Parts: sequence; C-alpha cells; structure tokens
Amino acid sequence: MPDKSMSDWCSDGQRVPDGPRPSSGFSRRNVMIYGTLLVIALYYLFPLYVMIVTSLKGMPEIRIGNIFSPPVDITFQPWVKAWSSACTGLDCDGLSRGFWNSVRILIPSTILSVAIASINGYVLANWRFRGADLFFTILIIGAFIPYQVMIYPLVILLREMGLYGSLTGLVLVHTVFGMPILTLLFRNYFTSVPEELFRAARVDGAGFWQIYFQIMLPMSLPIIVVATILQVTGIWNDFLFGVIYTKPENYPMTVQLNNIVNSVRGVKEYNVNMAAALLTAGVPLIIYIASGKLFMRGITAGAVKG
Repeated sequence: MPDKSMSDWCSDGQRVPDGPRPSSGFSRRNVMIYGTLLVIALYYLFPLYVMIVTSLKGMPEIRIGNIFSPPVDITFQPWVKAWSSACTGLDCDGLSRGFWNSVRILIPSTILSVAIASINGYVLANWRFRGADLFFTILIIGAFIPYQVMIYPLVILLREMGLYGSLTGLVLVHTVFGMPILTLLFRNYFTSVPEELFRAARVDGAGFWQIYFQIMLPMSLPIIVVATILQVTGIWNDFLFGVIYTKPENYPMTVQLNNIVNSVRGVKEYNVNMAAALLTAGVPLIIYIASGKLFMRGITAGAVKG
C-alpha cells in the first residue's frame, strides 16, 4: 500500500475524510436562494393576511383606515353574516345555499371526469385501436379550445336536452370540459408504467377490465390525486359556467360571492366581503394542503411526461 502523508491523519489518529469540504448552511448561495423564496412567499401571503385581519374587525375599526394592523377587538360576526344572512341579490341567505350547490356540482363532476379520463388514458396508453392517434389528437386540440367558443352551442344543446338551468346540466359541462386535459395526464402516467407489467398480465390471461381494476388503478393513486385537485380547483372556482348554465336558485358559491361583493345596497361591509371570499376559497385550499405530498408524487411520476 502507498504511504499516506501525515496531513491525511488527524491528531487523534482518525483519517481525514476524502472529498470536498461540506458547504456552510449560511453560504452566500443559500442565503440568496432562501431569501428570494422568503420574499416571494411574503408577497403572496400578504394579501391573505390583509383579508384575514379585515374579516375579524368590526366596521368602526375598519373605517380608521389602517388595513395592516391586527384587530383590536376580534369578532366573528362578519363570518356568520357571510355564511347565513348576507344579501346575494333578492335573497339574504348568505353563502350557505351556494355552498351546497357547489358541493352538489363538484362531487359528481369530479368523480365522472376522473373516472372516464382514467379509462381513456389507460386505453390510449396500452390498448392500440384503429384511429387511436386521431382520437388523441382531437382530445389535445379540445384542451386548447377557448371555453368561450363553446358557450352558445352548449346553451342550445342543454336546452334541447332539457337540462339548461339545472345542476345536472352544469355537471355535464364540467365533465366534458375536464376530459381532454385529464385524459392527457392519465395517458402520460400509464405510459410511464413498465410495459412488461402489462404484457405479463396479458400472458396470464387478464382481460381489459381485470388489468385496469387490479393492476393499473391501484398504481395510479398519485395521478388520481393530481387530476382530482385540478378538477376540484377548476370546478369550485368556476364563475362563468355557473352564471350562464344555471338559474339563481342553483347558483354555485362563486356566483353568490360575486353578488355579495358587488352589492350596492346599504353600507359596503368590507369585513363581510373578506370573510365570504375566505369561505369560498377554503375547500380547494384544504384539499390541496391535505393531499400536497401525493400531488407532488403524481407530478414527478409521469403527469408531465410526454
């Protein structure tokens, strides 16, 4: 063995570790990176802070004009009023009716669109059929067509089907418009699954639905979470379809929020407006926080692969 120089050994007889010296946690590079991220986070969190503190203040305190100061006397009355008694047009029943309308729209729309898109993606990735490339091309084109182009044709279609103004019609609209992008996500995810797994199942005699339910579907939890978050966010925050394809008694929560904020009757209650906005944003925010890790797993496991 070659002789080691004395500089390779510590005074206590231990060998000096090879390789570069580990960088300090407070290096210039780390300070720049984390400092920039902190500034960006504060930039996006500051409006949320203003909304929260405003929703917890009474109107006399708001009229003082200091929107950045925390509330002196915390009150939850604006939240109660936003939920149960704020005027959303001719009715003064708050956001509660719009909330349950949004729930009745959200759940079937999300389940239907994710279920159908997962089957479409599975077929396009593993089962080749005549016209598959044309079908996939049409779906991709559909993902980039502006929604506004389809508004009037869908009004006529829903009217002829007897669904215009109903929650069922709006569920159908959200399901159809969510199909192209969700199919693309599932197709790319199933493409990333090793093809040998699919072939082994075929050799063992597994059929179309058996492979889907017993092999592909259990492996696709991350991408299902990604698709669900995208649909929940898009459907819950939708205003355009809600105001066009439903009647006032079926308005979703976002339309009710718009009616509260833009109401010109009486005093402008900014604390109620902020509370209503926070209540409306709560559902997608909670879902994203609860499933954030699975969302990142789905993105990195094939959601954006071609």
